[in-house]
Amino acid sequence: MTPLDGVRVVDASTLFAGPLAATILGDYGADVIKVEHPAKGDPARGHGPAKDGVPLWWTMLGRNKRTITLDLSRGAEVFRRLLAGADVLIENFRPGTLERWGLDPASLGSQLVVARVTTYGQFGPYASRPGFGTLAEAMSGFAAITGEPDGPPTLPPFGLADGVAALTCAQAVMTALYHRDVHGGGGQVIDLAIAEPMLTVLGMQAMVYDQLGVVQRRTGNRSVNNAPRNTYRTADGRWVAVSTSAQAIAERVLRLVGRPDLIDEPWFATGVGRAAHADELDEAVGSWIAARDLATVTAAFHEAQAAVAPIYDIADVFADPQFQARDSVTTAEDPVLGPVRMPAPLYRLSRTPGRIAWTGRPRGADTDQVLGSLGYGEDELRKLRDEGVV
Repeated sequence: MTPLDGVRVVDASTLFAGPLAATILGDYGADVIKVEHPAKGDPARGHGPAKDGVPLWWTMLGRNKRTITLDLSRGAEVFRRLLAGADVLIENFRPGTLERWGLDPASLGSQLVVARVTTYGQFGPYASRPGFGTLAEAMSGFAAITGEPDGPPTLPPFGLADGVAALTCAQAVMTALYHRDVHGGGGQVIDLAIAEPMLTVLGMQAMVYDQLGVVQRRTGNRSVNNAPRNTYRTADGRWVAVSTSAQAIAERVLRLVGRPDLIDEPWFATGVGRAAHADELDEAVGSWIAARDLATVTAAFHEAQAAVAPIYDIADVFADPQFQARDSVTTAEDPVLGPVRMPAPLYRLSRTPGRIAWTGRPRGADTDQVLGSLGYGEDELRKLRDEGVV
């Protein structure tokens, strides 16, 4: 038994935020049916590197999903029949597109949870604009505070906003299902603007501006809330990250690097006070670390019960004993590639853990099986194919 046995999710979204939310639900047992255009498919199939013709990003993103092809603009009735047995629809078309196809969420069933994932949301002056997670990273304020103080705003080299939106979407779906199934509230529409979860994860920026009129600026790897907090280079050319969000940790670090005198300074008693003296603290910590190799630095920090971590690339992640012990990057079997490594299901449940039953499947691999279960016979399927509907 998996925790989401009996929940059917129709994933009609493309690229990353919506599909990743569906992947998360599929990891915990939801029956996810991926709907792709017969000719175009999900653009994620062509995104990033491939091996032996197998798109690697799709291999992970499409895991635990059955795949069918369906042109929603021409196959609205087929789609309605599919949704009649579904609990959740995830889509990311521009606002008004489903309505134009005669698929207004209000007409799709009173028990259906419809998650609509777009850059700007379903209403507002920007609702109809095309957009991606990159624009959400720009407009949310994230890029403005990322980078060095004298450098340009910096965008993340991966789909950060899409990933945050995917986590939010999966949680929103589960909230809506709980309301429906426990409180008898029926289905509902989730209007998720990718830009808005970014406002939440950026923390207290909005409140600080509202109450104090302060706009946060770029500080590189430093924090405006505490210090020392930075990356520091070791004598053997490696890098470590140090964080001192807790007062006790900050004191341990300064004692370790031979500067206990700074602990007695009045400004040292608060994170904000320490952040205002980041230059002095960085010099104390950075010079100590620069004189020692990585192994010595990390061993000394661990002995002092101070917070430090090496800066890893993905090869380091694979080799790290903590990630290995937890199988954080797990192994799945792909029919073409054989064993493949990918991130394990997102969280660990003691009674009903997630699992990877299969990797991303070829486009339309399950069309006949899924539509056959809806009552379509061989002749009808052949006709739908001839017409380009599937």
